[in-house]
Amino acid sequence: MTVDVRAAARRPLHLALGGALVVATALIPSAESVAADQTSEVTLPYTCPFPSGPEEVEVAVKAVLPVSARTEETIRPGDVSVDVSLARSALARFTALEASTLSAVAGLTVRNTVGEHTADASWQQLEAPAVPLPPEGEDEDGVVLTATGDVPTVAFGSPGRATIAPAALSLTLASFTEDGAPTTPPELTVVCERADDEERPLARITVRDSAGPATPAPTPDAPDTPVPGEDDAAEPSGKPDRPAPGLDPDAHRRIDDLTEARLEALDDADPGSCPIEIPPEWVMTTAETYAAGYANAVKLDGAAALGPAFMKVVLNKRYINDSCASTVDVTSEVEFEYQGKRQLPPTKATFLSYGFMPTTATMVLEQVGPPAVVQTHTVTNTPTYPEESTVTAQLSMRLYDVKVNGVPLDVGPDCRTERPFEQVLKGYGQSYPPAGYLVATGGNLTGYAHIPPFKGCGVGENLDPLFTSAISSVGKKADNYTKMTQAPLCVATNPDGPDCPPKVPKPER
Repeated sequence: MTVDVRAAARRPLHLALGGALVVATALIPSAESVAADQTSEVTLPYTCPFPSGPEEVEVAVKAVLPVSARTEETIRPGDVSVDVSLARSALARFTALEASTLSAVAGLTVRNTVGEHTADASWQQLEAPAVPLPPEGEDEDGVVLTATGDVPTVAFGSPGRATIAPAALSLTLASFTEDGAPTTPPELTVVCERADDEERPLARITVRDSAGPATPAPTPDAPDTPVPGEDDAAEPSGKPDRPAPGLDPDAHRRIDDLTEARLEALDDADPGSCPIEIPPEWVMTTAETYAAGYANAVKLDGAAALGPAFMKVVLNKRYINDSCASTVDVTSEVEFEYQGKRQLPPTKATFLSYGFMPTTATMVLEQVGPPAVVQTHTVTNTPTYPEESTVTAQLSMRLYDVKVNGVPLDVGPDCRTERPFEQVLKGYGQSYPPAGYLVATGGNLTGYAHIPPFKGCGVGENLDPLFTSAISSVGKKADNYTKMTQAPLCVATNPDGPDCPPKVPKPER
């Protein structure tokens, strides 16, 4: 195994928030997001041999580096800077030469390690622009020289926990007089060494084996399902969905087992290294999609068609990569929208009330409280990258345009559940090969909801007990089964992609 250090092209490296970084990390808020970049920083003490004697110098190293990578993948450190703080005592040589400004060229040895394999890279020609020297007699702490530039890339040949750590430092300091002429002598070169033996790497990177999930297999086409009319009733079913093609039928159990095993391993991990939370400004972006499906009303022995619901999504509001536990947890948010309101579109359903009385009603599910939350949990130490997603929304159900046996029943303008209820939907999938439900590509989400009692129903007479007994759950039991099909996301950073504008999915029974 080798640690490959390659020379970088001499050009500026910048990762724009709206460009490649967000496209790479926010498009799929799950397994693929472990490649998210982070700004790494470490401050270290060095000892430098100045003419006046050894000087303690504080050095802060910064770079943008990935949280994880694959074996042999080229890692290009970005936005590299080395801040060198020189005390007044270290400036005596230059003030004696009547220097007015001081610049520097820094060279930093960086030790790249994975497992038992180590190789050094040279970050050379990092240039610090000239800064004014404080006049003698003024109460100044000294100067800070900030050296920046392009540095070599690195690739790790073996999987494991890799570190990138600063080692030896060299400084070539150039001094100039007030008129801009070089002093005599014009330069001073010092070679500095670490002043302590404490292991403080600039970054820790999880290196995954590229021989594992190398090429995702295509997702098998799902069979066409007819789109029901708005008055259609679907057969209620509380049975678990059949697994999607290619998906482990026990995916949810495997996720639980793998996560438990990873958490047990945390006892042996470095407590300061995990987890890593990526700031939202690095990965957050917006997307749009549609979802459609059915919601069963167990008491009414039928189901109402839902949607298509238009959803505005904010991806990666919170992103936590726990390489010690081999998990990635992502939190995103969803707002429903229909004609400018936070709701699903109205849907008309036909039921047999109490088993014999045909009843039709228009139902609206209104979103209340904060945005719906999408929590995605991915296990990254297994080749398939199993993933569990949980969508939690606070909803209120409103009924109107009710007819019983064809006769209108005036329920008033505010016939609704007496309090909001929580709808929780879950989806299981895997990234390699892609199968089941993934936030970015969509799929089926299923779950149950408890429908509270109704209030405000009726004009001139109280119809609350009628709808409560006909629709609401028994006690607090969540017995109303819901199945929604989500379309792939249309992500704002890729407006010309194949999933934009967002498509309306075909709901599955």
